[in-house]
Amino acid sequence: MATTKTNTKTLDDLFLDTLKDIYFAEKQILKALPKMARAAQSEEGKAGFLQHRDETQGQIERLEQVFELLGKPARGKTCEAIQGIISEGEEIIEEFKGSPALDAGLISSAQAVEHYEIARYGTLIAWATQLGLKDAVPLLQANLEEEEATDQKLTQLAKTAANAKGAKAA
Repeated sequence: MATTKTNTKTLDDLFLDTLKDIYFAEKQILKALPKMARAAQSEEGKAGFLQHRDETQGQIERLEQVFELLGKPARGKTCEAIQGIISEGEEIIEEFKGSPALDAGLISSAQAVEHYEIARYGTLIAWATQLGLKDAVPLLQANLEEEEATDQKLTQLAKTAANAKGAKAA
């Protein structure tokens, strides 16, 4: 039985593949954030989504630096997971438009995105460390810390306003 190419793949290959995945995801998120900002009813929500758009641009630039360190072109690979999460967010915008629960739904969608990103960055940091890519670690760590901070801000926004507002009848 002939060995297949998949048997020769290494952690280096997996790191690059996952880097392409999160690069694609960040680019998709960059497109989705202005839509979420427009849909948000609260000023805090609008401002938060727009601030995260700016952060996301910086995260994309850091990822491009990691590609450069690897001597590889910065290219994304279609990430069906993030497309599904963003699609769910668009459904919430459509189904809850004008409802008091809209912002709570937007926050929940945004947190699903954040948790996906947190998982990816945590994994990439561990692999970069294992592979001796010491210059990539701080770039990925900076992205991870921003995602965690955004997740905490979203939790705070949900607890202090959106969830309570969403529980009331229109």
